[in-house]
Amino acid sequence: MLNNQKIIVVLPAYNAAKTLEKTVSEIPLDLVDEIILTDDFSNDNTIEIAQKLGIQHIIAHDTNKGYGANQKSCYQKAFELNADIIIMLHPDYQYTPKLIPAMCSLVANDLYDVVLGSRILSKGALKGGMPLYKYISNRILTLIQNILMNQKLSEYHTGYRCFKAQFLKQIDFENNSDDFVFDNEILAQLCYKKARIGEISCPAKYFEEASSINFSRSIRYGLGVLRVSVSYFLQKTKLFRFSLFKGI
Repeated sequence: MLNNQKIIVVLPAYNAAKTLEKTVSEIPLDLVDEIILTDDFSNDNTIEIAQKLGIQHIIAHDTNKGYGANQKSCYQKAFELNADIIIMLHPDYQYTPKLIPAMCSLVANDLYDVVLGSRILSKGALKGGMPLYKYISNRILTLIQNILMNQKLSEYHTGYRCFKAQFLKQIDFENNSDDFVFDNEILAQLCYKKARIGEISCPAKYFEEASSINFSRSIRYGLGVLRVSVSYFLQKTKLFRFSLFKGI
């Protein structure tokens, strides 16, 4: 706990057997109360390794439901366990768990409602091995998103996020996409909710075992991101209303 707030790390996993142990070994268990892993029907032994590591809560999907659906399962379980702070961390060891204390501190001390681990704030993205085309598309999409959504974030596409649980409970993320654009939809919802969003510089590692989407899925993701940002802009200008922001 931190400031008497229960901290839960959620790991949305898919074929994470080669990197899971390294990721979990760096999670600060003196701070984190519980760990949840959701396995999205992996075809490796992710679940067996999670059990071996003593992860308290393991959810196994009986079909491959998608990255967004994986997160939905994680967050709902965290709510059941009465989390105050939820850290979403990819178990592919692309992001270091050593930043968990810093990210949680910003939320626990009520400085921010959401903290993002940004690969762009420093110059580490390309040095860490981020493909050039992904770096360029990240920068272009982020520029467009900041303009359309009137924000000043360094990136919207990080898989390392720390949330105040009470804010997530106010977002209807269950109706969001089950695919990768889920990350952008939930961030747009939080922006629309006027959550205070902070960022912290996060080194990133790119290697063979780290999860990644191929070029064609990257294109589809980029188009989805643009759709979300345009929807946000039109909703804010009251020209149209979208179900993405229903109830916010």
